[in-house]
Amino acid sequence: MAGRLFSRRGYYGTSIRDIATALRLQGGSLYAHIAAKEELLWEIVGEAAQAFLSGLEPIVRSEQPPLEKLRQAVAAHLRVVTERQDAAVVFNHEWRALSPKRRQAVLALRDAYEGLFREILAEGQRAGVFRADLDVPLVTRFILTALNGVAVWYRPKGPLSPEQIAAAFVDWAARGLLADPKE
Repeated sequence: MAGRLFSRRGYYGTSIRDIATALRLQGGSLYAHIAAKEELLWEIVGEAAQAFLSGLEPIVRSEQPPLEKLRQAVAAHLRVVTERQDAAVVFNHEWRALSPKRRQAVLALRDAYEGLFREILAEGQRAGVFRADLDVPLVTRFILTALNGVAVWYRPKGPLSPEQIAAAFVDWAARGLLADPKE
């Protein structure tokens, strides 16, 4: 419930009383379960980070060719974004409300995740599948920004499934990434 409220109203726009009301509790009674509102944010962000990482790590470590890894990585990312939409929005936008130590921990997780996408692109470059002149860090950020944006506009009953969105995104990205776009 806190994830939905943080996603829609923002961390600072959501009070403990709002969360307690949504859970049908008395305002102060929520403190019997948590020490502070930040604990809820930390839990949501941590679970989302783990979902992203656990979906991507096996793909990167697999023996699949780089383009297939990219397809699977995009699909895995979109699964998290669409199945845990509120948590994805909170992870991508509200983490800044965490205390400095926790913000640093989240940045480390985000950097590790981004590093896995970079590995896929760099592997594709080395294999001659992706263009040699790619700016891997910039392309990685481009891809992740596009994927993260899906959490804002995706609707489960909308015209496109997560799989259709993933296929379209990979198709569009591949046209700019492939050394030989005919692949």
